[in-house]
Amino acid sequence: MHAKQYEITLPADYDMGVIRRRVAVGGHVLDDRAGLGLKAYVIRERGVEGSPVNQYAPFYLWNDTGAMARFLVGGGGFQNIVRDFGRPVARHWAGVACHAGPARATAPRAASRRLTPIPADPDTDGTGLGLSALIERETAHLRTLAAHDGVHTAALAVDPHHWQLLRFVLWADSAAPDEEATERYEVLHLSAPGIGELPEGRAW
Repeated sequence: MHAKQYEITLPADYDMGVIRRRVAVGGHVLDDRAGLGLKAYVIRERGVEGSPVNQYAPFYLWNDTGAMARFLVGGGGFQNIVRDFGRPVARHWAGVACHAGPARATAPRAASRRLTPIPADPDTDGTGLGLSALIERETAHLRTLAAHDGVHTAALAVDPHHWQLLRFVLWADSAAPDEEATERYEVLHLSAPGIGELPEGRAW
């Protein structure tokens, strides 16, 4: 499993109805894309849920990195983003864990993201396994969070370049009850052709 997200921050007076219409018209294009676990078409709207910005920030979980590469550089869809908005940075993370929540059968309406730095030296006992212990704790916490009635899907992933930990949760409710979230989103559409192939629990 591989996580990817790009963030397109828009002007403060941008009409977010443009993005809503864009997704309404074209969001179905990836509904049957081979190799894709899910794509959540998410936005943040300035002044809503405390967001300081207008932002279009699609989030992906891929089952097949080859399919992800084709999407990005092989004319598989990302060219439309480049054409209309310029080429954003596409952040990516190695998948650590994923859980289906009790609300998996319900179309998600909200999402939360927690993006946190991993301490430079989490190794307190000199074994070199401090990072592993941290990830184990986070994985256990994700499992507990995923049991919440409103959870559709919960995923944990790590960026080994910047050493950051990502937790992304899709919620059935319009508000994401995630106290630790650093960002909250509205979900406009979910393409989930390979959601059943995403790992359940630890991904390693």
